[in-house]
Amino acid sequence: MRAVQITAFGEPSVLSVAELPDPVPGPGQITIDVSHAAVGLIDVFMRQGLFGDRPGLPRPPFVPGLEVAGTVRELGEGVTGFAIGEPVVSMSATGAGGYASISVADTALVASTQRYGIDPAVAVAVVPNAAMAHVALTRVAHLAEGESVLVQGALGGFSAAFPGIARRLGAARVVGTVRRGKLAAAAVTKLPYDTIVDSADLSGALGEEKFDVIVDPVGGDVRTHSLALLKAGGRLIVAGNAGGDWSHQVDTNQLWLTGTTVAGFNAGAYLPAHPQVVRPALEAALAAVAAGLGETEIDVLPFAEAVTAHERMERREPVGRIVLVPGD
Repeated sequence: MRAVQITAFGEPSVLSVAELPDPVPGPGQITIDVSHAAVGLIDVFMRQGLFGDRPGLPRPPFVPGLEVAGTVRELGEGVTGFAIGEPVVSMSATGAGGYASISVADTALVASTQRYGIDPAVAVAVVPNAAMAHVALTRVAHLAEGESVLVQGALGGFSAAFPGIARRLGAARVVGTVRRGKLAAAAVTKLPYDTIVDSADLSGALGEEKFDVIVDPVGGDVRTHSLALLKAGGRLIVAGNAGGDWSHQVDTNQLWLTGTTVAGFNAGAYLPAHPQVVRPALEAALAAVAAGLGETEIDVLPFAEAVTAHERMERREPVGRIVLVPGD
C-alpha cells in the first residue's frame, strides 16, 4: 500500500511517502480502501513528538492520521453488518494509520455512509469530529434545549463540528469566535452560527452576553476569556490547545465562587473508557451532516503534499479542513 510515514519526531520534512505491506484485519476489524484521510492538529502534535512519552501512542516510524473515508476492503473474523465495497467513515483507535491507501479499523469506530449519500471528502472532514462534538455536548457539557453555546476558533476542524450538533440538540443561540484575519471567511461560512465575532474584541462584540456552554480548543488567553464569559453554572469544555500554551492554569477558587465547571474532553482518553457512546454519536453525526449542518471548507491534497498540509496546519492557516488522497 501507499502511505505517508513519520520517520522521526520533528519538522514537517520528516513526512515521506512510502510503499508498505498491506495490512490484514484482525478479529472485529475491517480494512478500508481509503479514498480520503483527514489532517488534524493532533497529527501535527504527534509528528512533533509532544506525546511521544505517552504509553500506547505510536513512535516513529509510523503512519499518522485518525480519520478516513473509503470502502470496505476485507472483513476480519466475526465481523457482521458490513459488506465488501460498502462506503464507510472511520476513526482510529490507535491515533495512527490514516494516511494510507489501506487502513485497519475496529468496527466499533466505523459507520456506513451508504444510506446517507455523503461525499467521502465531506464524510471524513466532518463526521468523526461531529461525533466527538456530540459526545462532548451531551456527555460532558450536558447541553440542554434552549441553552446558549460559544465556540472558540469557530472555523477550525474540530470547532466547526459543534454548531451543527448544538442546533440538533436544541441550542437557542450559537456564537463563534475567530482571529481577525479569518473574519472574511467567517462572513461567508455556511456553518449554522448566529454570528461569528473577533476573538480579540469579545467585550466589544458581545457586550455583557454570557453563555451556558463554551467550547475552547484554543487555550491560553482565549481560555481565560472563556471562563469570564460563562454564566453561573456554565460549563467550559477544554477541547484542545491549538494556541500552544501548555502552561495555562485555572484558578479553582474562581470555579467555586462562580459555580462554573471546567471539563477536559479528549476523544483518545474518553472513548476507550466509554465505548457505548460511539455508535449513537456516529449516527447523530451522520444525520447532522446529511441535514447540511456541517458544510465546512475542504482543501484536498495528494499524499505527496503531506508536508505542505502540515506546514499549513502549523501556521493555523486552514479555514475548515485539509484532506489527503492517495492518488495524484
